[in-house]
Amino acid sequence: MDEQESILREFLVECAEGIERLDQEFVALEKEPTNGALLASIFRTIHTIKGTCGFLGLPKLENVAHGAENILVRMRDKKMIVTPDGIDLLLEAVDAIKEILAHIGSTLQEPDRSYEAIRQKLDAFLVGNPGVAAPPAELIPPQEGGKEAPSSSKSLSAADSTIRVDVGLLDKLMNLVSELVLVRNQLLQRVRERDNAVDAGIAQRMNLITTQLQESVTRTRMQPIRNVWNQFPRVIRDLAHANGKEVELVMEGAETELDKTLLEAIKDPLTHIVRNAIDHGIETGEIRRSRGKNPKGTLFLKAYHEGGQINIEIRDDGGGIDGEKVRRKAIDKGLITAEAAAGLTESETLNLIFLPGLSTADKVTNVSGRGVGMDVVRNNIEKISGAIEIESRLEQGTLLKLRIPLTLAIIPALMVRCGRELFAIPQANLIELVRIDVESGERIEMIHGAEFYRLRGELLPLIRLGRVLRLQKRPSVENAGEGAGTEETNVIVLGAGGQSFGLVVDEVSDREEIVVKPLSRHLKGLNVFAGATILGDGTVALILDASGIAEAGGLHQMSAGSELKAEEKVETVEQATQETLLLFSLSGQDRYAIPLELVTRLEEFKTSEVEHAAGREVVQYRGDLLPLIRLDRVIGNGSTGAGETLPAILFSRNKKSVGLVVGQILDTVQEEVILHPAPAGKIGVRGSLVIQGLTTDLLDMEQIIESVAPGWLEKEAHV
Repeated sequence: MDEQESILREFLVECAEGIERLDQEFVALEKEPTNGALLASIFRTIHTIKGTCGFLGLPKLENVAHGAENILVRMRDKKMIVTPDGIDLLLEAVDAIKEILAHIGSTLQEPDRSYEAIRQKLDAFLVGNPGVAAPPAELIPPQEGGKEAPSSSKSLSAADSTIRVDVGLLDKLMNLVSELVLVRNQLLQRVRERDNAVDAGIAQRMNLITTQLQESVTRTRMQPIRNVWNQFPRVIRDLAHANGKEVELVMEGAETELDKTLLEAIKDPLTHIVRNAIDHGIETGEIRRSRGKNPKGTLFLKAYHEGGQINIEIRDDGGGIDGEKVRRKAIDKGLITAEAAAGLTESETLNLIFLPGLSTADKVTNVSGRGVGMDVVRNNIEKISGAIEIESRLEQGTLLKLRIPLTLAIIPALMVRCGRELFAIPQANLIELVRIDVESGERIEMIHGAEFYRLRGELLPLIRLGRVLRLQKRPSVENAGEGAGTEETNVIVLGAGGQSFGLVVDEVSDREEIVVKPLSRHLKGLNVFAGATILGDGTVALILDASGIAEAGGLHQMSAGSELKAEEKVETVEQATQETLLLFSLSGQDRYAIPLELVTRLEEFKTSEVEHAAGREVVQYRGDLLPLIRLDRVIGNGSTGAGETLPAILFSRNKKSVGLVVGQILDTVQEEVILHPAPAGKIGVRGSLVIQGLTTDLLDMEQIIESVAPGWLEKEAHV
């Protein structure tokens, strides 16, 4: 790259930083036409672009920016009133500037087309408005005195504290960290097999450093969601004006960050949802008045972190979705039978809008009405292991909820085995784990040739992974047979396309942090797989795609054409026992739970207070020695004790106490304990369950304590 090209690239980066704000600032200026700070910010951005164009030899860009600057300087100097017509024209100039910059970015030269027409419109607007004639831009003196000095100081501070890094370099760093995670997993597995205390300590230290490095590199790729949301004020303004509506945009959580790749992936789906809400969600002012509403509609965007995912909500206070209208449209289009439509619940009816070819718009516009869009929105969200839900009330509004992972490079997954193969299921799709136990009277039912399980009174459709993938059975399974209701069955309850289904597998293994590797182009057509990963022992495991599995198992066809009636569901059965649990973590990437009733107290000790007595770690506590048990050394996962303090959970039995050292106390929750038993030989773990959407191991405290201090739980004999 020569010097001229390097300077041009730098100019484009600087322009992008300012141009992204212009749409939002112009929309805000239209609402506050006397806001001098906004005008000054807009003027600085345009002036900077115009001023650099002459040096770089970009006459077309300079010409358009110069025309816009002439108007802005008069508005700034209060010689011209800020009007909607003026804003419209300036936004048109901004669009032209964006077009020129985009062309320069791809070809390093200006486009061939002429932009003289927009310059003439700008000049005509300048002449046609009353007021003192603006001096030529070349003669405009520099501003002296809210106003330029703080901006320069702030820019200098930002330059000192930040550095621009090429996205390709960040991608390379993420790939290297991903490879390091794979090596870490392999090392931890080898160390566990050898059971060497010295090697275990080194491996745990490497585990901690790798985890911290992974988190840091991931953070470098994170960007605030406002980078996508900033385009919406302009989109909403233009659409609302075109449809004779008034719409106010309210944003909350714009600082919420997610991976740049995911940010790009959700841009189009979010834009489509917003455009739909304005086009035929929010009513015109006359209709809103007749319904007793504020004539100005409101579109509310909200983003927040929850359970290791990003939640995005898009809510409007418009007319809502008419369920009966959706049913009629689906029947008329041949997407569902009248019998099947009659048996749908309210939620299932709303989910019909995600079917290809279905639209609730009364007329075709340049925005919607062709039945193309919401199906693509759902598909794009599910491609990134996300999910979308919809709620709506007639004449009150509609709410769309998106749940997407923080990153796609390294994700938590549940490992399952079917036949002779091991597979990974992204935790984002996981709802709960169920084991069907024949001895307790549970069974799988056959309805219209399909398998179902009655989960808490609701019919849950089942898909056998082995049948969908045509896997060869393991010898033990071949001998036992696979007849429905004749054996214990492991069911993974997954969510896909707004529906839940049970995936039947042979064995549930464990939760792991996996590195997602894309499939080769020869396997791209297999929609049952989302990618592949390399496990700790060096073997490859395929990552299952919940939506693809559901489609391959016939679930989509069943939901659209099934003749199941609501009366085939049974009354709600007695639910599992609720229990209050204490949640905590070791490394921040794992989650554990213990019954709160077993906990005496929660304490935090300084690392410097730890002593050794009789070969065991202890601290002086309330006039006695309190033995400590480091949980990571018992269950061989995560790492604790790297900081200045040690969070500890205290247990008491027979007038004796012991402290369980953990990484971080998370929360207390009340949950139905639906437990999936732990694999054989796993010390200290009773089983796994899903809490707050995340896989959580329920610990066996007696076994943990007994494994470290045999006989500690026994009552002391009196001499």
